[in-house]
Amino acid sequence: MSRVDVLVPCYKYGHLLGDCVQSVLIQDAVDVRVLILDDCSPDDTPAVAAQLLRQDPRVEYRRHAHNCGHIATYNEGLEWATADYTVLLSADDMLTRGALARAVHVMDANPNVAFVYGRFIPLQSGKQSRDPSTASTTCDFQVETGACWIERVCRACTNHIASPEVVVRTAHQKLVGGYRAELPHSGDLEMWLRLAGRGSVGILDADQAYYRRHCNNMSSALGNTYLKDWRHRWAAFVSAFRLGMDVGPERERLFQLVSERMSASALGGAYGQLEAGDFEDCDELLAAAVTIWPNVSNTRLYRRLRWKLRMGPVVWSVLRQLRPNRSAVQ
Repeated sequence: MSRVDVLVPCYKYGHLLGDCVQSVLIQDAVDVRVLILDDCSPDDTPAVAAQLLRQDPRVEYRRHAHNCGHIATYNEGLEWATADYTVLLSADDMLTRGALARAVHVMDANPNVAFVYGRFIPLQSGKQSRDPSTASTTCDFQVETGACWIERVCRACTNHIASPEVVVRTAHQKLVGGYRAELPHSGDLEMWLRLAGRGSVGILDADQAYYRRHCNNMSSALGNTYLKDWRHRWAAFVSAFRLGMDVGPERERLFQLVSERMSASALGGAYGQLEAGDFEDCDELLAAAVTIWPNVSNTRLYRRLRWKLRMGPVVWSVLRQLRPNRSAVQ
């Protein structure tokens, strides 16, 4: 059987660690090992981990002497991994039944695939999670070239992968290296791009993991502002293109594509900030849009936003109040 190392970084999730690890140990048709990395949790994580170690020899455990942060913990786990495939599964998330077998089935049959992913099921505190539609060890899937997958992501200019639903070929992971310390909120997006530059991408038609959304997720701890989210996404694309992603002669075309799409995204965000009365963020987003793609200044929306900004917040606030109520008109 193919070997899979599941890295479980844990910080203050002792109460969830047992369910997370159990979701890995029940996986069929794979030789699995659970590597728990305790980032100096102040809760009962050591006690929970000790019990898990006693119950199953496939569980291993390390504890930091001081808190190192999630990026350093992730990278330590990646260095620890030695199996054929690697999964990064936070202690508050879980795998669905058959997830590893489905992923390994695709990767064993397609040696060029750098990573595979499926769907994730959102978990919310206090709510019962639904069971996945199937526990089968196989599912429908497609394999997409890395270049095609990267282009799709550049067009969408966002990250549609959470993380626990991803299985990575360890050899490719070692080639691309770890997560970037300078990308604490968008390092996962940059990682998928780098991996896609090394091989094809498998996409599974299956629920692969349960993902708990909260403010501590890599892409969530941004203060919930569009400007901050935009900046981190752009930083991830820049890092991938300039430092680690191998797309050969397509590099310039794809970077031009993502620059145009991210510029349009900044412009749309600027309009939303203006409507919300945040002139400062609107102005910064407009400046960012022009910086990465100067031609955006020729668009009608850009000129309109600049004109509204020149009116100032006081005048614009009055004009907004004078606008007819659309719902009333309808």
